[in-house]
Amino acid sequence: MLPSNLSANECRVIGCLMEKSVTTPEQYPLTLNALTNACNQKSARDPVMSLTPGEVQRTVRLLEQQHLLRVEENFKRGVEKYTQRLCNSSYSELQFDGAQFAIVCLLLLRGPQTPGELRARSGRLHEFADNAAVVDALNGLIDHTGEALVVKLPRTPGRKDSEYMHLFGGDIDVEEHARQAADARPEHGGARSSVAQLEERLNALEAEVSELRKRLP
Repeated sequence: MLPSNLSANECRVIGCLMEKSVTTPEQYPLTLNALTNACNQKSARDPVMSLTPGEVQRTVRLLEQQHLLRVEENFKRGVEKYTQRLCNSSYSELQFDGAQFAIVCLLLLRGPQTPGELRARSGRLHEFADNAAVVDALNGLIDHTGEALVVKLPRTPGRKDSEYMHLFGGDIDVEEHARQAADARPEHGGARSSVAQLEERLNALEAEVSELRKRLP
């Protein structure tokens, strides 16, 4: 049975462990302090959280009970380290390729995103050739054998593309999401256009920064 109804804290912990296993493999598995810092990062997180070490540790225990996280303990030093078991382990039925892994990780850490946003933000996790490659990976997660892992949301007014969201937190009421998006629509078309343009510029800048980082020695 696939995991579902994970809390926001559980999604954040799993997402951080997935991210750090790729971006800082030399520091993985993570200690409680490193995991807490990752959960509370001010960048690449939405929403930004302020979890205490105690809250993170309680979340770790809940995930361990669900067999979604493994605890490794160094008895000599008395230090625990954590590894995610949601996917790509011998204990998990979820085996993602690099593209799917990156998408699930980003959705867990930053919530609903468009293909363009996922591509712009995935630089350290996976390099997509174009937005079509992102959509192909998303469709694979939607058509996942057994049950969908991702859902396509109605396009928000003022946005060029539809957003996608993971389903590990439970089913999403797509119609309710559409109503909330309509209610949140700015009153003036100019404001919508301005927000959309700023988002596109931000996505382009994030992609450019990611590319520059790759070129650094």
